Amino acid sequence: MTFSIVAADPERGDVGVAVASKFIAVGSVVPWARAGVGAVATQAWANVKLGPLILYLLENRYSPRRAVELALASDPKRDERQVGVVSSRGEAYAFTGPKCMPYAGHVVGDGFSVQGNILAGEEVIEAMARAFENTKGELVDRLLAALEAGDRAGGDRRGRQSAAIVVMRPCGGYGGCEEGVDRYVDLRVDDHPDPVRELRRLFEIWELTILEREDPSDVYDLAQVAGVVQEALRRLGFYRGPVTGRLDEETLRALEAWMGYNNFENKMRRDGRIWESVYRFLVKQAGLQA
Repeated sequence: MTFSIVAADPERGDVGVAVASKFIAVGSVVPWARAGVGAVATQAWANVKLGPLILYLLENRYSPRRAVELALASDPKRDERQVGVVSSRGEAYAFTGPKCMPYAGHVVGDGFSVQGNILAGEEVIEAMARAFENTKGELVDRLLAALEAGDRAGGDRRGRQSAAIVVMRPCGGYGGCEEGVDRYVDLRVDDHPDPVRELRRLFEIWELTILEREDPSDVYDLAQVAGVVQEALRRLGFYRGPVTGRLDEETLRALEAWMGYNNFENKMRRDGRIWESVYRFLVKQAGLQA
């Protein structure tokens, strides 16, 4: 009833899971991940106890294969289970029980495993594996690309309902090492007619608001766009001074107030520049042309 991918990027320290299904709130059941340890997808009559148990075994230096074998050893419904596992070192393993509803299968590659059941066909997991291997960028970009490829290839043969993505990175969450948070990306679409597309839309907002991964060259000199910034902030009610085109303290205070109001505190700069993504959002929100 589900197609998913678990994967790791040992170089960055990322581990994650992306999943979609004709099942309500699949993100509450299938994905499990822990920074520095690994990621697990438990599905097909999902046994939610398997996620924490397998992560515990990985943390205690069991291989993904041995962790799955031990976790399933006492499970009376093991033949109906499907599990994909990856360690933070990139070792991957998958298990598809012989009684999983067809089509059911998995593909294990370098640093990832793709698995699914009640699928439109084998082409779903094959498309996911190809997309993951051929996509550039961070782990989150590759996971989303794989999920989208599986969806385009037919996905769950019963239809669409929910999707989710979780990526863990040491100190990669909101607040970073200061808060000791590892949750780099954590998004769910619990009930939607096109959940994978909706997940992509949510990620674009998450990236704009939370992630700090822009290219250092993707910035504007505030002094050069001060007039546009003043007009945009004036239209949005944050700036009440004249539109002079000169960068001054009143403009900077108004910009900071707008950024805080829109939850862009992660994107504030103190060097007289503004991220291109934030600038374009400001201009668009104000109804101006960039």
